[in-house]
This record gives sequence, C-alpha cells and structure tokens, in this order.
Amino acid sequence: MKYGFSQRIMKTPKSFIREILKVTQRPEVISFAGGLPNPALIDTTGIGKAAEKVIREDGANVLQYSTTEGYLPLREFIADRYNKRYGLSVTPNEILITNGSQQSLDLLGKILIDKDDAVLLERPGYLGAIQSFSLYGPEFVSVDLEDDGPDTEQLAQIVEQECPKFFYGIPNSQNPSGITYTTEKRKAVAKILDDADTIFIEDDAYGELKFTDEVLAPVKKYMPDYGVMTGSFSKIVAPGMRMGWVCAPEEIIDKVATAKQASDLHSNYLSQRIISQYLADNDIDAKIANICAVYKERCDLMVKLMDELFPPTIKHTYPKGGMFVWLTLTKGMSSMKLFELAMEQNLAVLPGNPFYFDGGGDNTARINFSNASPENIQKGIEILAKIFNEWKA
Repeated sequence: MKYGFSQRIMKTPKSFIREILKVTQRPEVISFAGGLPNPALIDTTGIGKAAEKVIREDGANVLQYSTTEGYLPLREFIADRYNKRYGLSVTPNEILITNGSQQSLDLLGKILIDKDDAVLLERPGYLGAIQSFSLYGPEFVSVDLEDDGPDTEQLAQIVEQECPKFFYGIPNSQNPSGITYTTEKRKAVAKILDDADTIFIEDDAYGELKFTDEVLAPVKKYMPDYGVMTGSFSKIVAPGMRMGWVCAPEEIIDKVATAKQASDLHSNYLSQRIISQYLADNDIDAKIANICAVYKERCDLMVKLMDELFPPTIKHTYPKGGMFVWLTLTKGMSSMKLFELAMEQNLAVLPGNPFYFDGGGDNTARINFSNASPENIQKGIEILAKIFNEWKA
C-alpha cells in the first residue's frame, strides 16, 4: 500500500526503548533496559482508596469534562511544593497539568519550535525529548556533559553562535547518564542563558529521587523569567496514571494551554482527582523517602558489584539519585554487540547510541537499577562482568 505520510513523521525516530522492551517481556529476562519504577513501591491500596472516595463523593463531576489548565487543588499542591522546597515564587496560574511529562515536551516543542530552529540538548541526551522535538523539524545542537553538569565554556560558545530557541536539560540524575548538576554549574548555566534571553526547559522527572540530603535549587530559581520546568507523578505515585505538568511564566502557560486545547482539550480529569485525593490523604514525603531508600540500596549494590567485578577499563557514573548508571565501555567495544551477547543470557541492557542524535555513543550503555530485585542485580552484573572479561572484538 502507498500512504501519503508527512515528512515530519518520516523523519521522526522510533523510541528505541519501546522497541527493545518488546523483546524483554519474557519472565526469564532480567531487564536493565527500561526506566520503570519498581512496581512493589506503587501504593495500590492507597490509590484504590482515593479512587473509591472521589467516585463515591463526586462521581458525576470527576467523570465530566474539565478545564485545560487542570484541577486547581492539584496545581496549588505543585506550586506550594516548589515554593516550600526551593523558595521559588510560583503561583497555580503558572502550572498546567499534562498527560505525563512527555506531553509537556510535545506541547513546548509545538509552541516554541519553527522548522530549522536551533534546539540545544545535552550530550548524551534524553531520547524521549529527541523524539518529541524531532516532529517539529529543528536543527539539534549539543553540549557535552561533564561529571558535574554541562561544559559551560562550550555552552557559552554555542549560545552565542547558534542562538538556540531553548536548551533542554535534566539537572537532577540526568537520563541517561545519572549525572547531577552542581550548584555552581546551575548558576553558570542560568547566567549564560539568561543573559542571552534563551529559555531553559528543565526536566525534573527525577528531582524527588535523591540519595542525599543535599537540597539543590532548580536552575529556574536563578533565571525565573526564562526558566520552564516539567515534572511528573510517574516516579512518585504511578506511571500508568500519566500525570505530569509544566511550570512556566503565565505568558508561556497561555500558549501551552492553546496547544493543549488543539491536542486533547484537557488531561485525564479522573487521574487528576485521584492523585489530588491521594496526596491529601497520605504523607507523600514518607512514601518518597521509602522509594529513595530502596533505590539507593539497589544503586549502591549495583555500583559496588561493578567496582568489584568489571575490568578497570569499563567506567561508570556514581548516581546521586534517579534510576540509571551510565557505562562507558573499553574503546572498540560495541554496546549493540553487548546487547546481543547479554540477550543470549536473558539479560537486557540499553545501548547508548539512541541518546546521541548526531551519532556516537557506540561504546556506552544505560543500566537501570530501580526495577530489578537485589538478586537479579547480582546475577545481571555477574553476567555483564563475564561478558566483559571474555570479550573478543
């Protein structure tokens, strides 16, 4: 058959993660490939009680159409949390609820990107953002990540030469690298971008998942007029409810709302009401603390095993939060070959190539620790160590 597909969709890459996940669904496969929250930490009982309560007490309304911006008490909760945790001055009018933070990226791309605009990404960068922004035909440019955040000298040169429409980044436990920007890097990034009137889209999907008591203010705190944040309940409540948000100056929120009306009118109102009720009835900070404790234990185990078992030429990051460890393989090793060799032993890892829109990453891989049991982490790292120690080019 011959279909008249748009150039836009023909140039947009498939999600490599989603394609790999199709082959990792067998129960015998240990998967380090996805980015799934641990299902044992999803409070099904509490969410169920919240769902029953909102249906019983206000069923006709919660199943009705709603406003584009989202349920006001939920937006108030988000704004209040930003203000209390980070000292931001955010109002509910600067929050819009989305169907997952992935929709936030789509809507922001829709209102900001014209064809061939320069859009700046981290290198390596989050492939969900690469896929989402690709639909609007930008010219991607990238800035290298160092151990403490972007190379700010390179960032300043790119901003001056390319005049990007915006810089998209993940300062907390970056996906895929696990890197967290230091306060010094956050301030430096903000100054460079603010001086150039360049928007920073700050994806904070992992901001709540931290393994230390250090409080790192968002980059937005240092550039409020040009700072846009996206957030998500997927990592702290439940991903299947598809609830995220955009936090931005009201002028930007107004345009996001227009784009959303053209897309889906409003986000799932039932999910909004259930999450809002759940937050009212439960101590979310205690639940987040439990999630962080479990993830830290599994991350520490994975990193310890890597240090003990991997050859010294295999390097990895030391995450301060989030869900991922980033591997840099010995020069000449292929992460695609690693994927194939590991799958032969029912272990799935994610090759690093898709996180580089311009090519590269052949010897890198993303390893997830949040969704595997300690026993499977032990077994999986032992499999990888055996592969590395027996590697033949």
